[in-house]
Amino acid sequence: MLKFKDLPKEEKPRERLILYGKENLSNEELLMIILKNGTNKYSVKELAFQILSKCGDIRNLKNLTLNKLTKIEGIGQVKAIELLAIVELAKRIYTPINETDIINCTTPTMIIHYFNSLFQDKYQEEFYVIYLDNKKKYLEKKRLFIGSINTSIAHPREIFKNAYLLSASFIICIHNHPSGDPTPSKEDIQITKNLYQLGTIHAIYLIDHIIIGKNNYYSFYEDQQILNNN
Repeated sequence: MLKFKDLPKEEKPRERLILYGKENLSNEELLMIILKNGTNKYSVKELAFQILSKCGDIRNLKNLTLNKLTKIEGIGQVKAIELLAIVELAKRIYTPINETDIINCTTPTMIIHYFNSLFQDKYQEEFYVIYLDNKKKYLEKKRLFIGSINTSIAHPREIFKNAYLLSASFIICIHNHPSGDPTPSKEDIQITKNLYQLGTIHAIYLIDHIIIGKNNYYSFYEDQQILNNN
């Protein structure tokens, strides 16, 4: 097999990108550019091949974690971190909404329009809190919890601590159900009740708690069993 270092200069990925454009490079060649070099045991071409073999489909690269990447022989922590950073940057580039353009987000459909992309291709629950000022204008979002939602994980202390730091007057909670069914669990209902009651005490009001399913959602605000209009 011809070694990478023995390839003619014009056949190496960087030179091919200059000559033919990025669109005409293979997935393997693009990965070779990102990886930069190989190891004593593996050439950069072989490392790129191993990563693609692990993915199966290049689109699965976004699902590889630091732990999974470093288990690939020849991929150390530095290379794994660089790959993860590039994947995350690409995701942010193609996120359809620029958060600096967000002004108001006070209805479930508007919230989902802005933030639904946060939950694409997620295989475990992620809990976000959206913080708004006293005019219900967007301040910031924070992912506070990962994993099955329960009162020990989704602790109100963290939610309200950030609200105070941001001088927020309203909060919106949003999390996903990877099963695709957005029906609230007993834990979801209890946490929503707790946050609503504590928010009333602290004058940091819970506007809504939205659960994202597969092409559907559940809104506590729309259901109006717990939340009142603020």
